[in-house]
Amino acid sequence: MGRQDEQDEKKLQETTKFSHWRIVRDATLITPQILEHNYVGHGTATNMYQIDWLPSDPRNPLNFPLTTKWLVTAISAFSTLTMAFSSSAYTGGLTSIEAQFSVPAPVALLGVSLFVFGFAVGPLLWAPLSELYGRRNVFVLAYGLFVIFNVGAVLSTSISQLIIFRFFAGAFGSATLTNTGGMIADMFSAAERGLPSSIFSSAPFLGPVIGPIAGGFLGQSAGWSGIGTLITGLSALMWTLFYICVPETYAPYLLRYRAAKMSVKTGRQYISKMDHLRGKQTFKKTISTALLRPWKLLFAEPIVSLLSVYMAIVFGTMYMMFAAYPIVFGEGYGLGPGVAGLPFLGLAVGMLLALVFLFFQGRQYARTAAASPNGKAPPEARLVPCMIGGVATPIGLFWFAWTNFPSLNPLICIAGTVPFGFGMVLIFLSIINYLVDTYLIYAASVLAANAALRSIFAASFPLFTKAMYAKLGIHWASSVPAVLALVCVPLPFLFYRYGERIRKKGVYVQEVKQILAQMKISSERSNSMEGSGLDEKGGAYRPCYGMFCLGCSDEYLNVCRNRTSD
Repeated sequence: MGRQDEQDEKKLQETTKFSHWRIVRDATLITPQILEHNYVGHGTATNMYQIDWLPSDPRNPLNFPLTTKWLVTAISAFSTLTMAFSSSAYTGGLTSIEAQFSVPAPVALLGVSLFVFGFAVGPLLWAPLSELYGRRNVFVLAYGLFVIFNVGAVLSTSISQLIIFRFFAGAFGSATLTNTGGMIADMFSAAERGLPSSIFSSAPFLGPVIGPIAGGFLGQSAGWSGIGTLITGLSALMWTLFYICVPETYAPYLLRYRAAKMSVKTGRQYISKMDHLRGKQTFKKTISTALLRPWKLLFAEPIVSLLSVYMAIVFGTMYMMFAAYPIVFGEGYGLGPGVAGLPFLGLAVGMLLALVFLFFQGRQYARTAAASPNGKAPPEARLVPCMIGGVATPIGLFWFAWTNFPSLNPLICIAGTVPFGFGMVLIFLSIINYLVDTYLIYAASVLAANAALRSIFAASFPLFTKAMYAKLGIHWASSVPAVLALVCVPLPFLFYRYGERIRKKGVYVQEVKQILAQMKISSERSNSMEGSGLDEKGGAYRPCYGMFCLGCSDEYLNVCRNRTSD
């Protein structure tokens, strides 16, 4: 750190104390110290000042107070939980929907399928839009429309209206899967990110599990209108809390916005260092890349295609349960709609056990990384939990399939869903981490393709569940996803053994390596020009922009040292 940085840090620490509410309202926080800093460049149109975070910059999300970070984490997690809850709570009102609109069960189930299908569409737009307009702005717009479409679903007078409103609610609500997850990585360094990321990651799993339980009991007394009103109320509450309490956290947008404000304020020309390195991103280019590249990766890279199919089967199976449980526990055991939802608690227990397991397994991963020559574990080290979860998942599904006799206590059958819930979370999070570590700057595209495919499976599985159970019976029908999961068991073992060899042949993996090398050289040259670019370890100082697999754009590359421990 140079003398100028040391002086600015001291001034910022002594003279700039901003409240949480000021940080929420003001996305720039331009102080005299920020204006007077000696930036690279000359402030002209051809040689703009290149701005970056100053040390101890109060608007840098990594410097937010811990209370602010955890407040944002909590609101983000509950917003996602509410959206995921909305996807499955609908099933508690199926009986009233069938009666109100005089439609058969498969048609009524379209309200679940199309809601989940919206997950395949929304993330392709929300992640790149947040790059241009910020995570907060995109969330406020998208989640606000999510609330409005929930209102429309409650007030629907026909099944077609209900289904259309549900689709758009899912598409706009899916902004939580990209933007709010990215906020956590924006604020926490890689070393601090484990616990908040685990808490956030549990929301997409726990929400669908809680939904049928609450929806089942509420649907008995109030029908779909009562369930829809609850969904609308919860989503409106979370939108209000987010709007009031959550500041913008996406660093590239914040620096771009600050540069524009400083240009207006001083009459000189400023640009963020990140925009200077990668060039200006246009709306057309950003959206076209976001829409096309995921599909290229899905069909060109065997790692992406095979593991995405694996995740899609597991994710689709969870949503198949929403149609299967009423058959198994309602028709088979004679349980009422509310009580028939309680078996989902078995899944919830398994998911929570998985999160505990991952907490301790993360420490083992850190030791593996520390023991490697470059301080980084190979991507295949991420697959260890997937191997364990891959074995647990078919065990749980076969257990569920062949113990659901009405003559047996239902608790025996429910116990089989615990290893399924446990394995599902391990598979899900392990594969996501593996894909991110493998494709790095293309992680957003890879995970968009992955999300689209698994959402299509999740939307499709409930539609044929009732017919499959009627034709095959509850035991063989329940065995179908178990067989599919069993076929996929070798995949993580094969990639763990041969993944490095496969990566060397991947076109996009090699492209990532080349871009990383080029960007690292460009960043180091830019830092050397500044004359004060040394960190406390003597290495090049590169500010962390909080790259996160679910929120960052593909073109943005985080080259900060924190990434090495991610």
